[in-house]
Amino acid sequence: MTPLRIRLFSLVMMAACSAFAHAQTRGELLYTTHCVSCHSTQVHWRDNKQAFDWDSLKLQVRRWQGNAGLQWREADITEVSRYLNETIYRFPPPPDRMGLVAPPKSNMIPTTP
Repeated sequence: MTPLRIRLFSLVMMAACSAFAHAQTRGELLYTTHCVSCHSTQVHWRDNKQAFDWDSLKLQVRRWQGNAGLQWREADITEVSRYLNETIYRFPPPPDRMGLVAPPKSNMIPTTP
């Protein structure tokens, strides 16, 4: 490979990596497409906030998408809630509701008297 081709290849790879690093999440894309026309970031920092934990944040996202007639799926509501939580609210992450059964206690070794 010639030095010119190496430089060109490096430039193309850097541009591709940069574009990948700045890709929007689905939650961010939905929020910026449908919500920012009415909601500046100021609404999230007002004194009379309606969201005070993960569940109430998700409830507000569900409520406002319904008011706007967006008909989002549950996954969309979760993604927008996650985006807002990661960028603005910083509530503790929601509990993993998939694993409702406690894991087996395999690390416990019974002792004999």
